[in-house]
Amino acid sequence: MTVSASNHSPSAYRAHAEFKQWTWRGFPICYQHQGTHGPAVILVHGFGASCGHWRKNLPALANHCRVYAIDLLGFGASAKPTPNLEISYTFETWAAQLADFCREIVGSPAFFVGNSIGCVAIAQAAVDNPDLALGVVLINCSLRLLHDRKRAAMPWYRRLGAPLAQKILNVKWIGQLFFKQLATPKTVKKILLQAYRRDEAVTDELVDIILSPSRDAGAVDVFVAFISYSQGPLPEELLPILPCRALILWGTDDPWEPIALGQEFAQIPTVEKFIPLPGLGHCPQDEAPEIVNPILEEWILQKSALLHQQNSTQ
Repeated sequence: MTVSASNHSPSAYRAHAEFKQWTWRGFPICYQHQGTHGPAVILVHGFGASCGHWRKNLPALANHCRVYAIDLLGFGASAKPTPNLEISYTFETWAAQLADFCREIVGSPAFFVGNSIGCVAIAQAAVDNPDLALGVVLINCSLRLLHDRKRAAMPWYRRLGAPLAQKILNVKWIGQLFFKQLATPKTVKKILLQAYRRDEAVTDELVDIILSPSRDAGAVDVFVAFISYSQGPLPEELLPILPCRALILWGTDDPWEPIALGQEFAQIPTVEKFIPLPGLGHCPQDEAPEIVNPILEEWILQKSALLHQQNSTQ
């Protein structure tokens, strides 16, 4: 089924993009699909983003792959059910969503590609469903630096800030006021200009893709629920137990996820390659698709051919 991405005035991107809808556990989920042949690839966005964040990658990868970009529950044009009452927003929940999507819509095992928190979601999906993951690609993986276990190792005066902010934002009217001030074109653009290093990549279209879902009912509650989520898996715990090989790409100028910490993942046996991307920020797949797309395509096609060869000799 083809649906519009939101009920708001469409951007040029949404007006021309074809969105489809899938129902998961009673909730509508938005996704896009391009490509008719080749290995299956599932693209998973980061916090506050949506499948539109892959608009520069879908067409290129679709030349040789069957490519799907999905809105995680709570984001983009997907449903935003009430946290804790209707659904728990955890990486295990999103992993289950991705696994069911792979089985019901894709219809075959797939390569999973994620950005930011999407990396943790796809790693959890691969660990929980080893029969579905052909390989994973992590692009500027969220390090989850505010996780409870990481904060426990900090000096006491550094441990207090995040829990206090979470408690304050969980006061409903405060959380709503904060979100209202955050969800403006000016503020979103300012945040994106911090995350990106190529200013020209921060377009009005991109701002609209990020901002439009914030007007949906339930968006504030999802935002507060996620920033209050300091538990669950860490990437350094998931990567060693992956059932498949991993490729990691990292914009060297990411202000939020330091590459110096990310490079430690290169020592994990399941990580086949760690590729720094000089001069790029937190979302290199959108900032420099001409660099990222060929890397993704080459690795996915090489791994797919190798897996096919291995299967044919067994």
